[in-house]
Amino acid sequence: MKIVLLGSGNVATHLAKALKAKGEDVVQVYSPNLNNAKLLADLIVAEAVNDLNEVKQNADLYIISVKDDVIETVSRSLKKVSGLVVHTSGTTDISILSSQVKKAGVFYPLQTFSKGKEVSFENMPLCIEANDENQLAILNNLATKISRQVYELGGEKRKVLHLAAVFACNFPNHLYALANKILSQNGLDFEIIRPLIAETADKVMSNLPENVQTGPAVRADESTLNKHLSMLTDMPELQNIYQTLSDSIKLTLK
Repeated sequence: MKIVLLGSGNVATHLAKALKAKGEDVVQVYSPNLNNAKLLADLIVAEAVNDLNEVKQNADLYIISVKDDVIETVSRSLKKVSGLVVHTSGTTDISILSSQVKKAGVFYPLQTFSKGKEVSFENMPLCIEANDENQLAILNNLATKISRQVYELGGEKRKVLHLAAVFACNFPNHLYALANKILSQNGLDFEIIRPLIAETADKVMSNLPENVQTGPAVRADESTLNKHLSMLTDMPELQNIYQTLSDSIKLTLK
């Protein structure tokens, strides 16, 4: 397949490398920033462009991997292409594309991506959707080349999955950042709690999270809860988060 990648961010970068590694022909990379387009294009030996009017019209697949609020704008430039057009968003409906192009789909990788950290697609869930069975078969064939976990999900279930992913990934990472803030302000290094984080994550690989919850809120240890809240008096935003999460943990035990 000849593939055009519209986007050069974290998702686009990792996806391009995974497709290239499986022999797919990523022929062009578009980004409004030509330097960003070139960085990724050089990595996978493709052409770089920063003008939507220069996007090739004869590719088999167009992967739009940009911010959600730009997907529709980018898709308008692809009205005349005959190939399949997909986006990689977890929350954007397929209708955004099908209202602009004849062949539309979704190719959503459920993972957190950072350009500087390699990630394997082998066991990464890939969620696909298309506006007809032929296009769905094309996406399924492509997805199974790079991942063992391919799911056909409609828009509503994909949105639910994305919401759950924010709770499971983005919020915990923010809490790690807040933990680091507390530690660093008191002369402690984040390194000391890495084993704790690793063990917590490992436990939910074989158990439901509600069955392995620990901490003062689970034990109804009001003395410790109050001491912690008192320690956060000078950081009211963290105090509110602590109270809200502790209350939420208590509710799940009822």
